[in-house]
Amino acid sequence: MGKELLFEIGTEEIPSGYIPPALEELKTVAGRLLQEARLTFAGIRTLATPRRLALVVDDLSERQADARREVVGPTRAVAFDAEGRPTRAAEGFARAQGVPVDRLVIRRLDRGEYVVAVQEEKGLRASEVLATLLPKLLTSLSFPKFMRWAEGTFRFVRPIRWLLAIYGGKVVPVALQGLNVRADAKTYGHRFLSPRGVRVRSFREYLERLEEKFVIADPDRRRALVRTLAAEAAATVKGQPVLDDELVETVTHLVEFPTVVCGSFKREYLELPRDVIITPMRKHQRYFPVVDAAGNLLPHFVAISNMRSRDMDLIRQGNERVLRARLNDAEFFYRDDRKVPLAERVPRLQHIIFQEKLGTMYDKVQRVGALAGLIADRVDPGCRAVAERAALLCKADLGTTMVKEFPNLQGTMGREYARLSGEPAGVCQAIEEHYLPRFAGDRLPESNAGAVVGLADRLDSIVGCFGVGFMPSGSEDPYALRRAALGVVQTILHRGFRASLAEWVDRARAGFSSLGGDAEKTRREVLDFLRGRTQVALVDRGLPAEVVEAVLAAGSDDVADAARRAEALAVLRRETDFGELCAAFRRVVGIIPKGFDRAVDAARLVEGAERALHAEATALTAEVEGRMAAQDYLGALQRIAALKPMVDMFFEEVLVIGPDEGLTQNRFALLKTVGNLFARIADFTKIAG
Repeated sequence: MGKELLFEIGTEEIPSGYIPPALEELKTVAGRLLQEARLTFAGIRTLATPRRLALVVDDLSERQADARREVVGPTRAVAFDAEGRPTRAAEGFARAQGVPVDRLVIRRLDRGEYVVAVQEEKGLRASEVLATLLPKLLTSLSFPKFMRWAEGTFRFVRPIRWLLAIYGGKVVPVALQGLNVRADAKTYGHRFLSPRGVRVRSFREYLERLEEKFVIADPDRRRALVRTLAAEAAATVKGQPVLDDELVETVTHLVEFPTVVCGSFKREYLELPRDVIITPMRKHQRYFPVVDAAGNLLPHFVAISNMRSRDMDLIRQGNERVLRARLNDAEFFYRDDRKVPLAERVPRLQHIIFQEKLGTMYDKVQRVGALAGLIADRVDPGCRAVAERAALLCKADLGTTMVKEFPNLQGTMGREYARLSGEPAGVCQAIEEHYLPRFAGDRLPESNAGAVVGLADRLDSIVGCFGVGFMPSGSEDPYALRRAALGVVQTILHRGFRASLAEWVDRARAGFSSLGGDAEKTRREVLDFLRGRTQVALVDRGLPAEVVEAVLAAGSDDVADAARRAEALAVLRRETDFGELCAAFRRVVGIIPKGFDRAVDAARLVEGAERALHAEATALTAEVEGRMAAQDYLGALQRIAALKPMVDMFFEEVLVIGPDEGLTQNRFALLKTVGNLFARIADFTKIAG
């Protein structure tokens, strides 16, 4: 029967965004280290507040499991002489392994007889193992940024102020090298409401005593409480809070003991665009907007505080005062920006650098406009005029005071200022939508014009950055090109555009008249990069990875077409005889010489099996072409699969490679014809079956 382990790292306030990944890593690393240490356990839980990371291990074994290890040494002939006496090689091996030479044993292995040292390791008590394992766990955690404090080289996400380590109700003697911090049974409450330490002996007592000291250690419970408190507070003004998950998560990890206030602001601010009001609330103050039953904004907000006061009105007034200043600024920026029509701001983009080697934002919108025109011609000629106008204006809001103060409003303010400048509704919509998607799971453009401008913008950035050598490398992607490429693929799939990526890349490359380097190399690298993002997007849609790889190997230039081929192949893959079909295809293409390309001479088909296969393949070709033209790839695959019996009969009855070189070449040509039917849709050699 095991015992409970409770380990807590007490720190200065950890940034809220660091906490969720730290909890996952703490659990994963702890599980790995305990398994490596031969300590069994029933389960692991992790908890956190801004001032602590905690780990609970249930039913942790009291001792390590005993270990037996065998180390293979020299051969028997080298380790012992003809009389069976150990040689210097045997003595040296035994000494290196820490065993007497007479304890060496002989093992017969596949490659002969070898000397083996058998090492028996008695398991230690868990408390002894934990004294070294827990410091290793702590130093194994990774964070975006680390800090050093006091003297020495030890570093952690924030200064460590205390450690709590209890196993089976007793303190584990954990110490950190270079720090004057030793573990005991003491934890600490809320920094301001109850800062004194309190001793605990178990996880249950830990939760109870901390709550008495105004700390709710369980983030799941804190998260639920944030939602409940926000809803209750909004109900007092006959509204409901806008509880987006990202903000709830952030607030959960900003507080140890959530309390709530419902504040107000002047109704006149509601005349501002909705996003102008919400952005200062969410991004700067971490407030929840309040809406009525119809979703209209109310002049109220909900704030979750980490403080409890006898007079909560003071906290409410403080929050209102801060928001009032933000909204005053936003109102001023909005009024001031409206004095200049959006189109008049375009020439000012000549003073905003896009990238040092790629020119200004003004240069960029000229290139984006030209590329958007080409893309529109290919996917929806009717949206060309709207797309080109939106492309010209799409970056103009970067010069406004509002966007300088609130950068995440770019596009949103472009739409609003375009509307106020009298631009058509389609242009306004496209200006905002060209930024979509901004992140994973974000909404996608709902207009073709918005999608076209977004594609042109992203392809311009990707091609330009690749052209000057700024490709993503490892975890480094300073220009967010992976996200841009994924946005290209997702937009194409969402809108169902049928077009050639290669043509678009070539046109984007042509827009950089002064771009040096190897144009063909840049083209190849960009298309490979986009192919990789296509693979990611299709797998994220639930398609099997090997199916996606097989389809893209047959052609990835038309993303929407590749997606339809993959969907059809995924359906066929579920058929019971699919493995046999793959094997037949591999047999067909496997025998054909690399680079072989020759037409079939029907007059030289002498065997009945090869004449039958040729006749069926010839008849199928036109039908398959028709089905593929209609994008009925499943139907095409099912018809191609009907060739399998004839392929099998061909290989059973026909000698492909024989003494007559002409017949051999003709049979290669026949198999090439059959293989081409498959290869138009996917490379079946990439699929296990």
